[in-house]
Amino acid sequence: MQAHLIFWPVLAVALVPIVVLLLNGKRKAADRKAGNLDPNAAVDNKAWSLPVILTSNSLANQFQLPVLFYVLSFVLFSIGAVTPFVMTLACVFALSRWVHAYVHVTSNYIPYRFRVFILGVITLFILFGVTFISLLSMN
Repeated sequence: MQAHLIFWPVLAVALVPIVVLLLNGKRKAADRKAGNLDPNAAVDNKAWSLPVILTSNSLANQFQLPVLFYVLSFVLFSIGAVTPFVMTLACVFALSRWVHAYVHVTSNYIPYRFRVFILGVITLFILFGVTFISLLSMN
């Protein structure tokens, strides 16, 4: 398998915070235009409307699990351990991040968001295991 293919799911995950950031800016502009801006908004995220809080929280969330995914993906690429199984896991993780962000910035229905989050965590744990085993087998 061509190892560079791992960068497609990496880019898909990296695109999530960009989209959420743009949505957050749009929502903040709408708050400003509607005059719903609390004077403390610059220092307190809770001073914004609920839609802005949801996108802000989602944006912060994009710099947690995905960072581990980026590291694992680069390690797997560098040791030539990108397999169809790894690609499947990477794509599942990328899809889980998109769904998680979508739920987070729309309904924010916690039980569904949590299930999607757990799917991503499990996928990441398996990727970590594959990376660990791949590194051990290099000796």
